[in-house]
Amino acid sequence: MPQPPQRNAEATKAKIIDNAMQLFSKKGFDATTVDDIAGASGVNKALLYYYFKNKSGLYEAVMTQVLDAIHDAVAGESSGHDDPVTELEAFVMTYARYAQEHPYFPALLLRELSDSGAHLPEMMFGKMRRLFALLGDILKRGEAQGVFKPAIAMVVHFMIIGTLNLMVTTAPLRTIAAQNDAVDTCAECSMDKIAEYLYNNIKTMLEVNT
Repeated sequence: MPQPPQRNAEATKAKIIDNAMQLFSKKGFDATTVDDIAGASGVNKALLYYYFKNKSGLYEAVMTQVLDAIHDAVAGESSGHDDPVTELEAFVMTYARYAQEHPYFPALLLRELSDSGAHLPEMMFGKMRRLFALLGDILKRGEAQGVFKPAIAMVVHFMIIGTLNLMVTTAPLRTIAAQNDAVDTCAECSMDKIAEYLYNNIKTMLEVNT
């Protein structure tokens, strides 16, 4: 099979990955078929297999892209600050904004976590460790500088990503619930407001009393 022109090839691969990301996040790996992805992308299965070998190869490409992108966004923003407190704020706010702007990302991540990384355990957790390492380094430096109390980094990590992922993925449900129940579901809360609330409470928990 002749190779397509490079510009068209990259655009087509990007379109396939984008459509696969949406379908995997909605239906999960097992329920999403290659036919689904090819149809949504406007390509035939032969071309999809040419680029990605099989469904597992495509899924790996999707997960690699989303996890690399969120890591690079958070790392880039956090590195622009020179103290652990503002780095922590940048970590929380950047993750929240990325999740809001790419709502298929938190849905996809939660699906994979709920399956214990069944489809890509080594790659999945290897990529996730990079994001966890960023936060762990912020907390360690904060403790070393006397501004943060000792903390269990993994707990803080899941407080942040777990809360923000759930707030994004449950937004439609919370909106419906707000119309039928007197309970405040935070349906009108912006992600910036949610992230700021989360950051302030985590900061209060971590800060050394002076």
